[in-house]
Amino acid sequence: MKAISRREMLLASLAGLSLTASSCKPAAGAKRPNILFIMTDDHSSYAMSCYGSKVNETPHMDRLASEGMRMDRVFATNSICTPSRATILTGKYSHLNGVPVFNRFDGSQPTVAKLLQTAGYHTAMIGKWHLGSNPTGFDYWNILPGQGIYHNPVLYDKDGSQTYPGYVTDVTTDITIDAIKNRPADKPFFVMSHHKAPHRSWEPDEKHRKMFENKHIPEPENLRDDYATRTDAIREQQQSVFRDMTRRDLKLTPPANLEGAARREWLQVKPTEVELEIDGAKKTLKGKELEDWKYQRYMQDYLAVVQSVDDNVGRMLDWLDANGLRENTVVIYTSDQGFFLGEHGMYDKRFMYEESLRMPFLVRWPGTIPAKGTSDAIGINCDFAPTFLDLAGAAVPADMQGRSMVPIWKGTTPADWRDAMYYRYYHDPGDHNTRAHYGIRTATHKLIYFWKKDQWECYDLVADPHEMNNIYSDPKAQDTVAKLKERLYALKKEVKDDDQFANEQPKESSYVEAPPPKKI
Repeated sequence: MKAISRREMLLASLAGLSLTASSCKPAAGAKRPNILFIMTDDHSSYAMSCYGSKVNETPHMDRLASEGMRMDRVFATNSICTPSRATILTGKYSHLNGVPVFNRFDGSQPTVAKLLQTAGYHTAMIGKWHLGSNPTGFDYWNILPGQGIYHNPVLYDKDGSQTYPGYVTDVTTDITIDAIKNRPADKPFFVMSHHKAPHRSWEPDEKHRKMFENKHIPEPENLRDDYATRTDAIREQQQSVFRDMTRRDLKLTPPANLEGAARREWLQVKPTEVELEIDGAKKTLKGKELEDWKYQRYMQDYLAVVQSVDDNVGRMLDWLDANGLRENTVVIYTSDQGFFLGEHGMYDKRFMYEESLRMPFLVRWPGTIPAKGTSDAIGINCDFAPTFLDLAGAAVPADMQGRSMVPIWKGTTPADWRDAMYYRYYHDPGDHNTRAHYGIRTATHKLIYFWKKDQWECYDLVADPHEMNNIYSDPKAQDTVAKLKERLYALKKEVKDDDQFANEQPKESSYVEAPPPKKI
């Protein structure tokens, strides 16, 4: 049987959308912009040089920031993958869109994709979906089942699944480019291109792995945070770089005789010592020496995976520019939430601390957004859907809880723009034993309530940007704490959070197996 190239498979999967070459050009007289929304999974803004990274360089993401705007205060309202994706689609908080944890997304509800379809946009969704149900509201979709895999990934569409040879970040970009090439010529497009990377277990391709294998990554100042003044929640978490990384995370090689369940069990062990070959001799690492090695191993893989994303962002921008789509396409780069890169000794997300809460957000719209712009306006992921609708000239439903960011991009932040945001995390007990909490972040302070433990944390973000000193019980801070509590409960009421999920753990069902292979 003749081997089928990745290119041939892409064209086959898009056959129902194929048009003439003229479809690569925007329709004559088109005024509404195309929208390309590029989203990664777990990309910390602290691993982007345009945000001042001390650990890596991201020239292509920097290019987006240089040619458009970098937003410095965009936050996830629930810092975990599936809930954030549901919020982006609906413009609503988790308690209203039905996805507080890893619940199956109800695709029958209104979404921004459906509204853009009605407004005359061609809609497409490519890559990591992770919502437990098939996409609705998209004219074309081709997605990873569940988390997907990094190498030779399986993706599926309405006709079935197929394996794409290569690395998942490259594959996602290839499919995105082909989907735009084959769009209808007479419609603007809204394309969501969602990368798996840099989600755990941070598996780089060989090219990018080699770029970082011998690099020493600077440690964050609070890698060895002792949690003095903090609540029990941070002490009880199980997402510690030093304590909780598994042999699989650290890319340790199992004994050759292990197979099946025994091999998987071996990989899930959290090692307290590791034997390595260093300079031709075997050495056993333990204690601080092992801790240092674990951090370097984690960051080398994480940053290598990010570097592949950056290269593909550049490839995507180059393609748009070369095909006459630069001027009339709004390009957005973000991640579904932030991620810990050793800050407070942690990896993963979930907590309301800044590294987890903040989403990177870059946007380019030539001729409309001035180059090298920045904004410190407080945005939330509920704002994304209203923003897309505003770009399309479509009405924003009254029940969406966000606002369009377009005025901010044009240089005028509305006088009544929010001065604080509300956050709520539910998954307790759950992965990493992160305790449920809600809270408020203003321009200068943060107040967090771990409601199941009835414990509070408060931070002065101006004096203490790394959130090391909990001032909740400080006598000098009591007036500030009281005002923050008042504002917190007002925001809680404003977003209609009535605690419906506070005392029960919603069922998890976000993983979907790929359907049978389709016939090529």
